[in-house]
Amino acid sequence: MSQAYDKLVSCYNSICEKIKFVPDVAIVLGSGLGDYGNEIRVEAELSYADIEGFPVSTVPGHAGKFIFGYVGETKVVCMQGRVHYYEGYPISDVVLPTRLMKMMGAKILFLTNASGGINPSFTAGDFMMLTDHISLFAPNPLIGPNMDELGTRFPDMTTVYDKELQDILEETAKENGIGLKKGIYAQLTGPSFESPAEIQLLHKLGVDAVGMSTVVEAIAANHMGMKICGISCVCNLAAGMSPNPLTHDEVQEAARIAAPKFKQLLTQSVIKFGKNCL
Repeated sequence: MSQAYDKLVSCYNSICEKIKFVPDVAIVLGSGLGDYGNEIRVEAELSYADIEGFPVSTVPGHAGKFIFGYVGETKVVCMQGRVHYYEGYPISDVVLPTRLMKMMGAKILFLTNASGGINPSFTAGDFMMLTDHISLFAPNPLIGPNMDELGTRFPDMTTVYDKELQDILEETAKENGIGLKKGIYAQLTGPSFESPAEIQLLHKLGVDAVGMSTVVEAIAANHMGMKICGISCVCNLAAGMSPNPLTHDEVQEAARIAAPKFKQLLTQSVIKFGKNCL
C-alpha cells in the first residue's frame, strides 16, 4: 500500500464520520465560479480544513469546502475551490479530492476552469467544452505504484471526455441560446502565466485554451472509471494575443461576468445527467 493510498483512505474515513450523503455527480468549480454553490439545495457542507490530512486551497476566490446537496433532483458533491499543483502540493494531493468524490459515490465528474484563449476565434467570456486535452507539463498523477484498488496500471485515454455528456452539454447550450465552443485544453503548471513563445508552441500543437488545472484531475478520474465532461470559461486572451498584461483579477472578473450563463448551463446539464446518465 502506498502512502498516497493510505492518505486517501484516511481522508475518506474522516469524511464518512461527518457526512452520510452519497452523491451521483461531482462538480469542480474553477476560479471566479465558486458562488455556484448558491444554486445548490444544500444538505451539508464540509470545510477542507476539517478533513484530516486534506490539502487546503490557498488561491483567492476559492472558498475551500465541499458542498453536498441537490441540483434539481440530482445528488451532487461540489468542490468550492480546487487544489493546484502550483500551490506546492504533490500531484497525488492535487487529485486526492477527485479520487475522494468517486469513493463517496460520484459516477460523473463535471470539471470547470478559467482559461486563456489560444484559438484566434475565441474572445473573453466564451465557454469551451473540452473534447480532449494535452498533458505534457504537469506530472502524471498515476506515476508511482499503481493503486490497483482504483484502476488499471495503463488506463486507455482515447475517450476521456464522455460523448453522451458532451451531447447533453451541446443540447442544453443550444436550448438556452448559450454559445458553446469546442476544443482541446492544455494544463501548464503555473503559477506564472504562459509566455508568448509557449502560447505559440501550444497553438502549433492544436491547443484551443490553456490553464493551470483540470487535466490531472481528468486523468485520475478516468483511471477510476468515472464519466467526465468539462467546460472552460475563456477569461482572457493568452499571452502575446493581446497587448494587455495578464492578471488573476482579470480572470476572476471575466468569470464573474460570465457566471449567470455558466450557472444556467451547469444547472440544466446536471439535471439532465441525473435523468439520462445514471
